[in-house]
Amino acid sequence: MITGLMFRDSIISAANNITNSRQAVDALNVFPVPDGDTGTNMSMTITAAAKEMAALADDCTIEEASSRCASALLRGARGNSGVILSLIFRGISKGFKGLKEAGGKDIAVALQNAVDAAYKAVMKPTEGTILTVVRMASEAATEMAKIQDDPLEVGFAALQAAKEALAQTPEMLPVLKKAGVVDAGGQGFVLVLEGMESVWGNGAIVQPIDGSGVTPVSAPSKKTVADADDEIEFGYCSEFLIEKSSSSEAKDPLKLRAYLESIGDCVVVVDDSDIIKVHVHSNEPGNVIQAALKYGQLINIKIDNMRYQHANAEVGVEEGDEPITPTVKAPENNYGFVAVCAGDGLSELFSDIGADCVVSGGQTMNPSTDDIYNAVMSTPAKTVFVLPNNKNIIMAAEQVVGLTSDREVRVLQTKTIPQGISAMLCFDESADAEENQINMMAAAEAVETAQVTFVARDSEVDGKKVHKGEIMGLCNGKIKFIGNNITDIAIKSAEKLYKKNTHSLITIIYGEGATEEDAARVEEALSKKYGDDVEISIVEGGQPIYYFIISLE
Repeated sequence: MITGLMFRDSIISAANNITNSRQAVDALNVFPVPDGDTGTNMSMTITAAAKEMAALADDCTIEEASSRCASALLRGARGNSGVILSLIFRGISKGFKGLKEAGGKDIAVALQNAVDAAYKAVMKPTEGTILTVVRMASEAATEMAKIQDDPLEVGFAALQAAKEALAQTPEMLPVLKKAGVVDAGGQGFVLVLEGMESVWGNGAIVQPIDGSGVTPVSAPSKKTVADADDEIEFGYCSEFLIEKSSSSEAKDPLKLRAYLESIGDCVVVVDDSDIIKVHVHSNEPGNVIQAALKYGQLINIKIDNMRYQHANAEVGVEEGDEPITPTVKAPENNYGFVAVCAGDGLSELFSDIGADCVVSGGQTMNPSTDDIYNAVMSTPAKTVFVLPNNKNIIMAAEQVVGLTSDREVRVLQTKTIPQGISAMLCFDESADAEENQINMMAAAEAVETAQVTFVARDSEVDGKKVHKGEIMGLCNGKIKFIGNNITDIAIKSAEKLYKKNTHSLITIIYGEGATEEDAARVEEALSKKYGDDVEISIVEGGQPIYYFIISLE
């Protein structure tokens, strides 16, 4: 039988195994554009779960271990591959619900749940990807479970089938066959299974390789987790400010202090002319908040789980690795915005046009679901619109929907920075949320986007070989130009997209590696060609990866 202890250690092993090989998985990406690399995203996603596993005691059940794993994977999911991995383990967790340990048939059921969860999450499932690998692994597990209920045999059958499916992916996707590689997501999933098999079959956690960049995660002793519970009587540290209101039902801060002392310790209630500062350790943070709301609105809310922090510190999680507790702001406004972008200039631009919170991220720097969730919770609005501004961040953002109970989250599927900007500029305060979402997405989809970046790896585009370091121009995400001069490529890309009587505004956003003079040369060339037909503006975005992002609308 597979115990909770074995499952716990297998996730730690899996995280180490894929992280050891993450660069090799990254290299399997056939598209030469610098992107949120699959190996790195899957590695960071499952490492978040490994750290959660390290806080579990040896006597945990497989239900508890798999549930905690799925939750941590969801919070730590980065990029589409990381989200799909989290969904696979969410399905596995569903299959282990109510179990202390798992047999072969239980594993087969869990893997079928994993397949269902992964396929449902993808609008147009593509065979020859991680989806195929997990499906064929599940089918093999189901067939083996019909013969015998030995979990080791069922698990091994799943692993072997996954490897065979991975080897077949080039035959299913021509782009893989042309590049001579297997699917990156599928390879990542096989590495995860291999790491788990090392524990299940051999009783050994895969260890990090020197130079892999992996911080070793080891299993805790029972004493570690017990100490965390025994030494900390009150587990939650709550801090916030209360803005006094003349209409509030409660007036006397001494009564608040008395109540807080009855349910916790380390109570601080400082009464000022306009605000009340509160600090308390309790086991009932929800009751603390409800009591405080009687005195006015809350700002700068911070709630820390001290037992969790203590357990992580004991098992060797480095400072800064534990999840950051969000600054929660009460949903006072009707609408708010969270935008994802990279670059000081772009961050300032989104703030100027109304973004309440800007999450740092973009190409090669995909934020986690937890990063986006924290931003949503720090946005003081009843309805929060999230603009991912990158196709590899949309799935992670969509996982936030349903995680909040006091505010609605709506994800706009913006795939580029210009789409996000146009969507926000189209917002109408007087319209309802549904109408705004439709109109904002219509505005986003009307924008044409040109991007100038570098070739990240030797590859082949439309039968033409491209080499690492060359400059390429993308028109609405498709590679159209290859060259060696960033301004020439920018001009050609913008001209390719321009439509007379359709476009009247061109915005040139220049980033790292490009100068204002470079942008001026692009502007001069486009002005000379289109004259008074268009208005052209230049913005210093400061974004990495892309020398230029050019919008036409």
